[in-house]
Amino acid sequence: MTGLSVEILAAAAPAPITSAGNAQLGIAVLAAIAVIVLLITRLRLHAFLALTVGSLALGVFAGAPLDKTIASFTAGLGATVAGVGVLIALGAILGRLLADSGGADEIVDTILAKARGRAMPWAMVLIASVIGLPLFFEVGIVLLIPVVLLVAKRGNYSLMRIGIPALAGLSVMHGLIPPHPGPLVAIDALHANLGVTLALGVVVAIPTVILAGPVFSRYAARWVDIQAPEQMVPQRPSAELEHRPRFGATVFTVLLPVGLMLVKALVDIVVDDPHNGLQRVTDVAGSPLIALLAAVFVGMFTLGRAAGFTKARLSTTVEKSLAPIAGILLIVGAGGGFKQTLIDAGVGRMILELSQSWSVPALLLAWLIAVAIRLATGSATVATISAAGLVAPLAAGMSTTETSLLVLAIGSGSLFFSHVNDAGFWLVKEYFGMTVGQTVKTWSVMETIISVAGLGFVLLLSLVL
Repeated sequence: MTGLSVEILAAAAPAPITSAGNAQLGIAVLAAIAVIVLLITRLRLHAFLALTVGSLALGVFAGAPLDKTIASFTAGLGATVAGVGVLIALGAILGRLLADSGGADEIVDTILAKARGRAMPWAMVLIASVIGLPLFFEVGIVLLIPVVLLVAKRGNYSLMRIGIPALAGLSVMHGLIPPHPGPLVAIDALHANLGVTLALGVVVAIPTVILAGPVFSRYAARWVDIQAPEQMVPQRPSAELEHRPRFGATVFTVLLPVGLMLVKALVDIVVDDPHNGLQRVTDVAGSPLIALLAAVFVGMFTLGRAAGFTKARLSTTVEKSLAPIAGILLIVGAGGGFKQTLIDAGVGRMILELSQSWSVPALLLAWLIAVAIRLATGSATVATISAAGLVAPLAAGMSTTETSLLVLAIGSGSLFFSHVNDAGFWLVKEYFGMTVGQTVKTWSVMETIISVAGLGFVLLLSLVL
């Protein structure tokens, strides 16, 4: 982005809510992030409250009037929830249908029946990637842990040889591929094209998950050679069901929204005519709302009814799927409020000016910011939301492809080195029966490989495209 572009953007942007200079704004940002970090890590405050207090603190430190700070926060919160809240809800419904109907178990059992020996780690990556598309990371872990433990036990595999590929598949989906909350919020904040981001995300995800999954698991199994803890094997969801959905119908349902969005992106590139009938149809069918809504209704038949669910059971499943995401929606909304407060305070313009003087590539800058927040807060979602808000102005002069790569750079950075302040760290540690040191040598290193490899492939794509 040229200096002239910065001047044009600065002139076009609304007047900031504070007259603070760059130095004061920089201090305000660091202080606000420090407040959020301390509230989350020391006081164990919920991330929603921490982000809300941090947004108000940013306004105070930047010298902005409190009423304008509150207005910025609430406007950002509302816009973010309006943009991605429904998508997160639809994704949660689809994920719950997949789990409760036994569709996830059908995918797992079918793939494992065809995998043997050396192919097993690759099968685990495939299972985790397919199941991880509609499921949140924590739900995916809970769903896959019984499979990982059973496969490791029955096949006499090292737990890390089977577990690391599954975790890598879930983590890559969580950080890089919509409709997961982090990528969705970054796409919304940077005004990126969802279809293009999804397509490029898949291109980045495939080699990344190979490196962090099957390849790294060989070394992880040598460093931490443990067997599956028998006391941690829970009952599988489909054990109580008389029927399960068919494999083909289940995979079709899971991949339906992805397919619709990818078709839209492809038609937009090939046709590139807003008045063309085909493009108008795919623009509607491939929009995230319609694509996910279609998958939910299809899933009610291909998953729910195939499992013998009555109308009442389907209604209960949908209802139960929405309650657990309340916290996620609040965090995402508060993150959007924090993002808008950063922009309205003039922090985005400050970063634009500094990035020009530092000559730091936008993709690397976005990754570094996400890494710093991830290390401090332990939350990939908070890191994605905050980093997207900080670097949003950088996307104003970018092409569609460059903006999508910026989203993926942020997503990669948000996964860097999970450690003791990350709930996922403890979840993996307890389920696999590892010590803190063993978890660092396996899970934390795996997350770092995903982050660094993801950035590397994003930078490579930026040179090619």
